[in-house]
Amino acid sequence: MINYADTAFVLICAAMVCFMTPGLAFFYGGLVRRKNMLTIMMQSFIAMGVVAIIWFICGFSLAFGTDVKGVIGNLQYAFLNGVGMEPNAVYAGTIPFAAFFLFQLMFAIITPALITGAFADRMPFKSYLIFLSLWSLLVYVPSAHWVWGGGFLQQLGVADFAGGIAIHTSAGVAALITALVLGKRTMQKGEEAKPGNLTLFAIGTAILWFGWFGFNGGSALAANGKAAIAFVNTALAGGVTMVTWLAISWKHTKHPSLTEALTGAVAGFVAITPAAGYVAPWAAVLIGFAAAFVCYGAVQFRRKKGLDDALDVVGVHGIGGIFGSLLVGVFAQQAIGGLDGLIAGNAHQLLVQLIGVAAVATYSAVITFVLLKGINLFSRIRASEQLESAGLDTEFQEEV
Repeated sequence: MINYADTAFVLICAAMVCFMTPGLAFFYGGLVRRKNMLTIMMQSFIAMGVVAIIWFICGFSLAFGTDVKGVIGNLQYAFLNGVGMEPNAVYAGTIPFAAFFLFQLMFAIITPALITGAFADRMPFKSYLIFLSLWSLLVYVPSAHWVWGGGFLQQLGVADFAGGIAIHTSAGVAALITALVLGKRTMQKGEEAKPGNLTLFAIGTAILWFGWFGFNGGSALAANGKAAIAFVNTALAGGVTMVTWLAISWKHTKHPSLTEALTGAVAGFVAITPAAGYVAPWAAVLIGFAAAFVCYGAVQFRRKKGLDDALDVVGVHGIGGIFGSLLVGVFAQQAIGGLDGLIAGNAHQLLVQLIGVAAVATYSAVITFVLLKGINLFSRIRASEQLESAGLDTEFQEEV
């Protein structure tokens, strides 16, 4: 039976998550060099169109249709067949199935857009469009089915409240593979990869901060106590990680940094995403505090090794998503999210979380690598040295 309060809540949260993709465009756009700003913003915006088409045609059905051997859904909901004003008891019994479709669409849109920060300044727009389409269909859709759509990981008991495994682990690992395959950016003599507009970056962070409440809270799929706890945990984790990250960075570099502080906030939001509806607020504080050290350390390790993950997608989203997903298996409480973790005496949940992370990470790595190599056979995945030097924005000639 439809509950109008739940319906209104989920629709509002869907709009908030939708707003996150333009927020990501501003966030990434402010961090890259000015000559590549339009390109990376377009890479986020175009996902709102391409992924919506894929989700409508078959993506949603393959992710949430009736399970086929634990691997993928069927095509019963293709072209929104059977997806309308009535609820679907399997996924959310108090909201229209169309509202559930919309909320999940917003997750599907932002996931591949996250990867673009890793290969910023390097991939031509045409090749990106091909990669975006195929990765969404071949990596995100199966991962979402495994975790949320009745697939083998959900059957195993893997818990992922709002996307630490299905979204951040899959995108973070894909980011690592793209950075390795594409190699380092070409720099002119004396050129530095300085952010083009930190004000734009700060605005993007503000939008992401706002949207993340819908991202995590909306995943309760109802206006209830679990949604309230998810909101609280999101606020606490993001704030704690930001302050802790800033303190670590300040001690390390001897000066405060806006970029470091806001990057820390995002890392906190990522880490709490899979746990937001499973843990108590005190655990969210611990997760946020620990995530600052883990993710900051990952970013420093990446720099030391010379991996050109331009906007630290691996350290923030990949490591943050994996870390938070594993901590579900530590801090989850039955009274909050319906399952216990290690501290409540259920060590098995931690093992299950590890299996879930490993499965999605491995799958994303392999398919991403194959896609990149395959696409490169007919459309170069690395921009020419001339285009890279001039800036990818020159592809949008009438606007530069």
